[in-house]
Amino acid sequence: MSAFGITAPIDKTWTLFLDRDGVVNEENVGFYVTTWEEFHFCEGALEALKSLKDIFGRIVIVTNQRGVGRGVMTRETLKEINHNTAMAVAEAGGHIDKIYACTAVDDNDHNRKPNTGMAVQAKEDFPEIDFRKSVMVGNSLSDMEFGKRLAMHTVFLTTKHEPYSLPHDMIDEQFPALLAWAMTLKPATATESVA
Repeated sequence: MSAFGITAPIDKTWTLFLDRDGVVNEENVGFYVTTWEEFHFCEGALEALKSLKDIFGRIVIVTNQRGVGRGVMTRETLKEINHNTAMAVAEAGGHIDKIYACTAVDDNDHNRKPNTGMAVQAKEDFPEIDFRKSVMVGNSLSDMEFGKRLAMHTVFLTTKHEPYSLPHDMIDEQFPALLAWAMTLKPATATESVA
């Protein structure tokens, strides 16, 4: 793929960072997903994740979950949602390496996007991650800023905001949903990898 700043093919040396609400699952705009029963995958998200598993070496979710810090839900419930999310993705043929969640209330917390703490945690867990060979997909400008602070390629999903005019300092590409973006990618073949 060689558009919007990506000059090398995306292959298994690349990492995909995903926001959760509004990207993987339907967002409760103005509130939180507080139980697994309230968690509903976005249309096409499971299909997208199955496809993306064949393209990226690592796939991680980085999500702000201030509802825990505010006492709206428990840390145990968030762990259950994370576990069930990863299991459902795996059952559909996809894979999530790890889910990182920032539960802090304070916007200045180093883990709360757009701050980069969750990406640093991911690199500690998976040292092969190269942020310059990473893509951040999210549906807020804080997701895009998170990616850009680390020189990632950014993909904005218009699941809760109107599309922005491009070019945009924070956004390299934008699509209506994760599946729409995933369909523009294809796994690097053995021939392409060698070339």
